[in-house]
Amino acid sequence: MNPRVSAFWARLKAHRLGSALLILVTLALGILIGTVISYGVKGAQNKVDSSNATPLTIPEPRQLSNQFAQVAKQLEPTVVNINTESTPRPQVRQRRTPQGRSNPGQGQESPFDEFFDRFFGQQSPFGGAPDTEEKERSLGSGVIVDPKGYILTNRHVVENADRVRVTLMDEPPRTYHEAKVVGTDQETDLAVIKIDIDRALPFAKLGNSDAMQVGDWVLAIGSPFNLQETVTAGIVSAKGRNIVTENQFQSFIQTDAAINPGNSGGPLVNLNGEVIGINTAILTETQGYQGVGFALPSNDVVRVYNQLIGPDHRVARGSIGVHFDANPPAAVQRMYGKGVVVQEVTPGSPAEQAGLQQEDVITAVDGKAVKTGDELVNEIASRKPGSKATLTYTRNGKEEHATVTVADRAKLFASRLNSEEEGENEEKPAESRLGLKVQPVTPEIASRLQVPAGKGVIVQDVKSDSFADDVGLMSRDIILQVNKQPVNSVSDFNRIQRELKSGQDVVFLVHRGTGRNAGSIILGDTLP
Repeated sequence: MNPRVSAFWARLKAHRLGSALLILVTLALGILIGTVISYGVKGAQNKVDSSNATPLTIPEPRQLSNQFAQVAKQLEPTVVNINTESTPRPQVRQRRTPQGRSNPGQGQESPFDEFFDRFFGQQSPFGGAPDTEEKERSLGSGVIVDPKGYILTNRHVVENADRVRVTLMDEPPRTYHEAKVVGTDQETDLAVIKIDIDRALPFAKLGNSDAMQVGDWVLAIGSPFNLQETVTAGIVSAKGRNIVTENQFQSFIQTDAAINPGNSGGPLVNLNGEVIGINTAILTETQGYQGVGFALPSNDVVRVYNQLIGPDHRVARGSIGVHFDANPPAAVQRMYGKGVVVQEVTPGSPAEQAGLQQEDVITAVDGKAVKTGDELVNEIASRKPGSKATLTYTRNGKEEHATVTVADRAKLFASRLNSEEEGENEEKPAESRLGLKVQPVTPEIASRLQVPAGKGVIVQDVKSDSFADDVGLMSRDIILQVNKQPVNSVSDFNRIQRELKSGQDVVFLVHRGTGRNAGSIILGDTLP
């Protein structure tokens, strides 16, 4: 090809390429400029004139309704966090009596077995470690009520603890004080613990719980889920709640202030900064707060506390030994009239000695009318063992009077309360490998059951699913012989049962019943 022609075509191609690039750049610039102009026009069209807006300012701090804050600030230093460690112990559930309060003193599980079943889904309400761990660690709260280091909390927070440690709110985290348990009361689930410290501690004052009304504001303070210094607010939802029917000494304040695991033992406080209850339980299906919590009233707390700090470190309650239905059907009330219908009289009890019988209707104590079982229990339990009381009752429509000597309830119903307060000269009920507890047949029991005194031992309690239960032994049976060997004392029974071996036949000669229904039966089976 001619060199001139080649050069021409090369210049033409270069010119076309440059022109194409120029056209592309021009188009791109045009699109960009068009877009900017378009958005600018739209922005100008949509722009709001805010020239008349007033700028915001941060106001000076001022106090509004601060009553909650004042109460919280006052009470928080008195509330403590309680940590416990315990070695897992096997628990044996006992048979529950079918009529609630009507049979205290016969075999039944602790009120707090049902308590945890129903109110915490069989889990500890203060958060425990699994049973597989070597040590169980639990959490709860407490409130200082004495500057010398005395602290109120729940019994279930410190029960069976090998170690109890307290953290004060005004100290750095993980600052622990070793605590000693001063005393506990199973009936109210209260405990008093003490820490030794070289300074006076801030303490809370207790108020009068009877003054609280449904609808009054309250605060719950504690360490739910180990979150210290937690304050929740609510109202008194109800009073006089009996959530564990077997327990005669718990009549709770109900509140909707949030109470969660870890709040147990902490205070429920009124707006005067007074403790009017000790938080104890929640009603829940999720192990968490659902709007219903329960606190033991402060008036009950005071009475228990004052006895626990006494020389015996225990609560002594009076009892006369009668059994009754706490909530009798309306038909029963109509049939027997106003008062407390006696369903059973404990053998050898003050009531039996005073001549009370089944179906008597107690209407007054020392002239003060009693209409319900709770009123009767409160009247008698508050009296010191050994004191006298005059009962008014009706029998077959005729009014009668009787003077009773009030007994120590813990001794009268020792098996139910697992009491260790039996007299030094008395044989204590012994729990055998067969799954039952026995005690001596006293002269009073022998007279009532029409059996020879000093013969046999009376069954006080039978564990559910035990050998004794399978055989058919029952509370108040009198065991006269085991494998044809006479049983005339608890020592005899303990000696014989220690000699029993697995695979051996065990046969009991038993006296059962009273009066015309009394008789002897023979029970037996092979020991597993």
